Amino acid sequence: VDNRPLARLVASKLELQWSPEQIAGWLKHAYPVNEDYHVSHETIYRSLYIQARGALKKELLEHLRRSRAMRRSRHHTMKTETHGRIRDAVSISERPAAVEDRAIPGHWEGDLLFGDASSQIATLVERQTRFVMLVKTTGKDTETVVNALINHAVKLPQELYKSLTWDRGKELAGHKRFTVATDIKIYFCDPHAPWQRGSNENTNGLLRQYFPKGMDISTYSQSKLNAV
Repeated sequence: VDNRPLARLVASKLELQWSPEQIAGWLKHAYPVNEDYHVSHETIYRSLYIQARGALKKELLEHLRRSRAMRRSRHHTMKTETHGRIRDAVSISERPAAVEDRAIPGHWEGDLLFGDASSQIATLVERQTRFVMLVKTTGKDTETVVNALINHAVKLPQELYKSLTWDRGKELAGHKRFTVATDIKIYFCDPHAPWQRGSNENTNGLLRQYFPKGMDISTYSQSKLNAV
């Protein structure tokens, strides 16, 4: 990245545990008409790996959540082609301003965090306070995930759980059933826009120290997840 102000901005986001994909997307959103601040995540990766050497390269890698040293694989690209097709999804663009500016508590961001191929948990982050809740789910199909989220949501006072922002994963294809059961509105991010639920993305990166990829998360009970 040759633009020094841009380089400093990218570095500051890396310090906050943002991934290059998040940074590139956020820059386009924050500086829509200033193309000097538009940079692809590939360029950020390339700059880090070309410029860094030895201990510095190791230090930079620690800022790259999930230790992703290479560009997304073709398999991942193919996988995301079916991502985003949720029937009757309410777009994040319809989310009220009070939710957007974090003015009041009770609005959450969520996603699944995967361990090995057959285990996962739901991670929820409250947008104003950054309070984190982990929800045990025995499967990634929409019926199982929605049931787990419903069972967890009904334990909270309604004023503390008013909306949930999720990505376009098919695990929430049954979102309407969740809303009917809990009276909690769900907003869906735009496809391939993880920065739109940045608090949750950052939290998932930090949670990797407890739940590394390949780990069997199914051994964790809900009470054990509550203690993390």
